[in-house]
Amino acid sequence: MKKQRVPGGFADVSMLEALSPEIRPAPLAVGTDGHRARLRARFLAGGPEALADHELIEMTLFLALPRRDTKPIARALLAKFGSYANAISAPVPDLLGIEGLGEAGVSALKLVQAASQRLAKAEVLYRPVLSNWDRLMEYLQAVLAREKVEQFRVLFLDNRNRLLADVPQATGTVNQTPVYPREVVKRALELNSTAIILVHNHPSGDPSPSDDDIVMTQEIKKAASALAVVLHDHIIVGNGSWLSFRKTGLL
Repeated sequence: MKKQRVPGGFADVSMLEALSPEIRPAPLAVGTDGHRARLRARFLAGGPEALADHELIEMTLFLALPRRDTKPIARALLAKFGSYANAISAPVPDLLGIEGLGEAGVSALKLVQAASQRLAKAEVLYRPVLSNWDRLMEYLQAVLAREKVEQFRVLFLDNRNRLLADVPQATGTVNQTPVYPREVVKRALELNSTAIILVHNHPSGDPSPSDDDIVMTQEIKKAASALAVVLHDHIIVGNGSWLSFRKTGLL
């Protein structure tokens, strides 16, 4: 009697063929279990540095795609997006275009992105922002550096400059985001915030401010000052770089 290896053991081939294709279990690729076990052992012994980018993607997809060989999918992701970071932060429609990934695989990648952002945010939430500047920049890079359209966010601080909230205020196009000073100040009052930091990204990767960025910053500063809310800074995030209005003398 011929047997076929399937998840959980072996099954009679004739019995499998009698099942409809919709419920028939897919055969495991030869060597899949051993390959996965070796990757897990190497990861647990040496940490993330012990694995290449495509191997990290493979492991990310193990649980989401238990019946597939995830190596070719991982290599396809790297070929299209260039790096692990770019792959997990890619837009969902682009990820769905990768053969074999599907909604389960895309969800696994986006879950990793969400977890990394939550961890980065935990390092700055309810802590004095101005004395944890490097961690704040790491968080903003994680959230905004790879976005394909402009996002405008406001960091609301308390009277000890601790981060109360990071609020997405507006989303725009690839090079423009509508911002209304009245809405920014209104939200500050609702949160009992006494200081704010403006943040937005440039999808081009160049954090140099535009004339509109400079004018908008001054308008928000004026509106906030009228209600005793201090504008500490305006940060523009590029891809791997950032610019501070205060440090460059624009504020």
